[in-house]
Amino acid sequence: MNKFLDEILEQPAALKETLEFYEGEAGKDLIQKAINLCKNREITELILTGMGSSFSSSYLASCLLNEYGIRVYAINASELLHYHFSLLNRSTLLICVSQSGESYEIVKILQKLPEDVTCLAITNEQASTLAQKGSVVLLSKAGHEEMTSSKSYVSIALVKLILSWALAGKWTNRRIDSVRQLINNIDELLNSYRDWMPEISHFLGDYSSIEIIGRGPSYSSVLQGALMFREAVRNPAAGNLGGEFRHGPMEMVKEGFRAIVFAPEGNTFDQSVKMALDIARFKGRVVLITNSDLIFSEPNIYVFRISVKDQYLFAIGSIVPLQIIVNFRAKDLGLDPGYFTRGAKITTIE
Repeated sequence: MNKFLDEILEQPAALKETLEFYEGEAGKDLIQKAINLCKNREITELILTGMGSSFSSSYLASCLLNEYGIRVYAINASELLHYHFSLLNRSTLLICVSQSGESYEIVKILQKLPEDVTCLAITNEQASTLAQKGSVVLLSKAGHEEMTSSKSYVSIALVKLILSWALAGKWTNRRIDSVRQLINNIDELLNSYRDWMPEISHFLGDYSSIEIIGRGPSYSSVLQGALMFREAVRNPAAGNLGGEFRHGPMEMVKEGFRAIVFAPEGNTFDQSVKMALDIARFKGRVVLITNSDLIFSEPNIYVFRISVKDQYLFAIGSIVPLQIIVNFRAKDLGLDPGYFTRGAKITTIE
């Protein structure tokens, strides 16, 4: 039995149920209430906060909202609690994100929150502390999850994108069709993983650590990917912003170096491709995850294509190959992936 893989394979159903909820009247009503929170209280800025995978997908939403001119900051909940709490005031809409709704730092922030600060909650658990405290509660429909986050991560990421597009007035039928296509693409990827995963496994070979690199919306996948490697494979993994990687970390690259680079078409596609080529030139091996049709002849680059053109939805679809890579790497090392041995699924201590 492999519960981690089972939950990965449940992602298309979780995403479909989440989308259908927000297409229905109850979901539309919640999104409208979230929009009204901004309008009615004259909110001037948003702060997205969370821990772990709940924070990773907050970066995705912050990129989208800032692109549309809606001022938003993504701040780790532990840092917000101890160092940035003074940012919260009546002109701030605090968007607290927690899959369980019980993460220690989120609960502590809610306990300290001034009465004039509005909290919008995003969670997978309707009966949680977070859900009870939120002025509006946006639910993901991932269902119960026990292992390292997979289906709850993609479901909550989708909720954040729906909210972001709605706040920008861009949640249209065309967007909904794009999400449906994303779900179909993920379904196809998961149905065929036995075909494509052995090639990636052979290409990567044996490795004790891995660097994950991306920019913009894909940085959410970078953070989540590195977290999954550390949790489920229990090996060192680092998540790097593409621009930062050139400012020193490139010195690590040599024979035996392994990296995963995200390169969706968009603002920084050319820079991401050049990053992969330079790593290969220095004899590192790169799995390049892209939605481009570019052809690469470099033997140290393995190209994995995702058929998702929107760079924000790409950030959701592109986490799927990483999940499968993590699962197979853990099994290769004789581990049961996704189980927690030093902590728990819900972190209730600091």
